[in-house]
Amino acid sequence: MFDMSKKDDIDRVWDIIEKLGVCMLTTKFAEGLRARPLEARPDRDAGLLYFVTDTHSAKEDEIGATPDVGLVFIDPGDKAYLSITGRACVMHDVDKTKAAWRKSDEVWWPGGPKDPNVCLLRIEPLTAELWDGPASAVVTAFEFAKARLTGEEPKLGENRKVTVKM
Repeated sequence: MFDMSKKDDIDRVWDIIEKLGVCMLTTKFAEGLRARPLEARPDRDAGLLYFVTDTHSAKEDEIGATPDVGLVFIDPGDKAYLSITGRACVMHDVDKTKAAWRKSDEVWWPGGPKDPNVCLLRIEPLTAELWDGPASAVVTAFEFAKARLTGEEPKLGENRKVTVKM
């Protein structure tokens, strides 16, 4: 049985974000919802997520109109699924962009953090839902094989779903 404190749950959320980095960001636009992959730049101490992005993308207008966003991180190896609801804003702050900048960003913006086409998304996570899967792939394969031979249900452990206010 899982018995974790709220602090442990929030730490688990941040651990997943920091491990995976890439997530799907969903915004609202006139015709519905739009999702796209982005690389998170988490700031655990501040409780914020940053994303370096382009000023000419639809994200800026969509977030300006509706700042509520969704983020989804998936770790198939650990069978961890994380959904975050947050409030986003678009920032044009060179110092914050420099802090979030990675060398690989220069592929998209050769002008660096001062490139006029660069902006930063700042997302304040409000709620996180975490589904932690039960067993490793090896244990799962063994249990399914055993179940096939014995006719018993596989013992995969417990799924855990946690919702935390961030």
